[in-house]
Amino acid sequence: MSKSKKNDIAPETIIAEYGADTIRWFMLSDTPPERDIEWTDAGAEGCWRFVNRIYRLCTEAEGLPPVGTPVSADDEASTALRTATHKAIAAVTDHLEHLRFNSAVAQLYTLANAIGGADKANGSARREALEAIVLLCAPMMPHLAEECWQALGHDKLVAETAWPKHDPALTASNSVTLAIQVNGKRRGEITMPKDSDAKAVEAAALADEAVVRALEGKAPKKVIVVPNRIVNIVA
Repeated sequence: MSKSKKNDIAPETIIAEYGADTIRWFMLSDTPPERDIEWTDAGAEGCWRFVNRIYRLCTEAEGLPPVGTPVSADDEASTALRTATHKAIAAVTDHLEHLRFNSAVAQLYTLANAIGGADKANGSARREALEAIVLLCAPMMPHLAEECWQALGHDKLVAETAWPKHDPALTASNSVTLAIQVNGKRRGEITMPKDSDAKAVEAAALADEAVVRALEGKAPKKVIVVPNRIVNIVA
């Protein structure tokens, strides 16, 4: 919808067809707030499908424990879902604080996909994920959020519920990417488990194809490993 393109549309017509939440979601997901919105029926229909997907995830969920049950993750599927949930909480919170609404929306699509594929996760992890996506959607789709919150068994309104907080332990990465320099020139990078032994990092760096070509079969004079940051090789 753009005045400059003379294709602006009365909101009442769109709301009557798709609902206010869908249109608000479309407006925030389509583009950064400082740019005009290009309206398309396909885009609105896609948002409508997502609204319905969130509703189904919440209303058709089975095997969830009661509200307030402590969250546990003693298996890989549950741990993966909890990680996705807390990364989404951290990212959406940051995006909303900086008015990056379209980026926040993208994170919620990712979380919805994680929830949809987490049928092997335990009930407490799935409840946590569903509650998180409802709360994170609420500023943009308040009507949907209240319906889903009630469907999940809550008596209190979303509007009266505190914003979710992420667990830093679940958002921290277990791996790091280290740059590799040969004689001061960047030649590549390697990904290693965080706090890897210096000898293991050195071996991985020397095995990198770009480093092998740069050394031309010669043994390095010195290898300096800066933990979790960089490998400097002196040829």
